[in-house]
Amino acid sequence: MQEKSRVTKETNIRVSCNIYGTGEADIHTGVGFFDHMLDALARHSLIDLTIKAEGDLHIDAHHTVEDVGIVLGELLGELIYPVQGIERYGNSTVVMDEASVSCDIDLSNRAYLVYDIPFRHQGVGNFDLELIEEFFKSLAFKMPLNLHLIYNRGVNSHHIAEATFKAFAVALRRALAKNERVGVPSTKGVL
Repeated sequence: MQEKSRVTKETNIRVSCNIYGTGEADIHTGVGFFDHMLDALARHSLIDLTIKAEGDLHIDAHHTVEDVGIVLGELLGELIYPVQGIERYGNSTVVMDEASVSCDIDLSNRAYLVYDIPFRHQGVGNFDLELIEEFFKSLAFKMPLNLHLIYNRGVNSHHIAEATFKAFAVALRRALAKNERVGVPSTKGVL
């Protein structure tokens, strides 16, 4: 497991991961719903993931969620690039009861985010659902990767959020699938 950390006046984040693990997770951010989503990400991507975060939660969870995305994105980028011998592209549609979310990924070493996930409610418990976009924006731009997250249907905010994290996890697992026949999966010869 490789590790990366970030310490600011707002947060102290430590992340370690093994991208070819078994999905073991040890997540402690102080934000219960976010921990639940990160646990789902680890388990469905098969990435072993340890995250310890201390943040200014007396203000809100924004800095913690955003900074976890930054550190996780940077670490994944270090572990993945330069891309060679993997599929590079991955996609997934995950359903959770009535909810359905699709994710498309290109491990292109270029940052882009399309985030089209509407929620009927502002939060789940005390978790502000706007922070999900902040997490994926930080991750996509720090990694970097081209990431599209698209809502298909659903009404329950918990189900939609969980389907979003799981769709990302499965698409990432598929993009990371080893395939030595591919070599460098780019007409440029490098990613």
